[in-house]
Amino acid sequence: MQTICRAMPRWANWAIILSSTQARSVEMAKYSVSQWIYGREPLEHSLDRLARYGYQGVELAGEPGELEPARVRRLLADRGLVASSICGLYPPKRDLSHPDGELRRWAVHYVKSCCELAAAVEAPTVIVVPSPVGRTAPVADARTELELAMESLREAGEHAAGLGVTLVIEALNRFETYLINKLEQAVELARRVGLPNVAVMADTFHMNIEEPSIAGSIRRAGDLIRHVHIADSNRESVGRGHIDFAEVLRALRDVGYDGWLTMEFLPPVSNPYLAADRQDREGVMDLYTGECIKRLREIEANLGKSVNL
Repeated sequence: MQTICRAMPRWANWAIILSSTQARSVEMAKYSVSQWIYGREPLEHSLDRLARYGYQGVELAGEPGELEPARVRRLLADRGLVASSICGLYPPKRDLSHPDGELRRWAVHYVKSCCELAAAVEAPTVIVVPSPVGRTAPVADARTELELAMESLREAGEHAAGLGVTLVIEALNRFETYLINKLEQAVELARRVGLPNVAVMADTFHMNIEEPSIAGSIRRAGDLIRHVHIADSNRESVGRGHIDFAEVLRALRDVGYDGWLTMEFLPPVSNPYLAADRQDREGVMDLYTGECIKRLREIEANLGKSVNL
């Protein structure tokens, strides 16, 4: 946190509270977990886990046809949770940058459906990936496909704006996709789309692979960051890899980020979708779910103590 003689960042959930004796505390950030990592277990089971470990929200898997909004709202309300976001899922058939117009139109339709789900469950954000998971080379050429992705995002973004929803572009690492790998590329694409409700998200796992400095990239992206995914360098829970999360949280605070910290950890299996469906996942997921929020809250508390007035 910057000293009091300078402008304070607008990190609402790290709010400084000054008493008459100038004592100060830092309010904890908002935490959620991305539902898809729990595989195909019942939603109510996943929500029970989040409530048990002290989370405030859930990032719902982007499968609109599988979620009934009224039921989702009821399950959330019963547990004191909210929908933090919708995690769009992008297999090859959902390709916003493909030169095949029919395939691209289907992908745009999918994003619009996710936005409608978001509005129905009062989630503010939908995650978008411009080229799908598994496509690591262009079908046409990269420049053409970047233009097509921009057009797709603009169309979906205009639909999202009418619903009060923000799209955030996620940069995935080069081993999962090819078009947008670095946060600065996502920032440039968002700026070219040119809509106030199209921004970017930071994912610490992907950034650990692609960015020279996670904190530096966060600071350069600034207030265009509207969502954050958290996993350690090995995609496991916080503390099981080598990412310096104190630096990550400090950088987010410095740019005024006041959104969700959403966990997206997985067991150590190469295919993330298979990892989420492992038969032995429940014990691991309980362990990781508890570890992440506990360790990040400890880091937050230490950051609060280190700030000087």
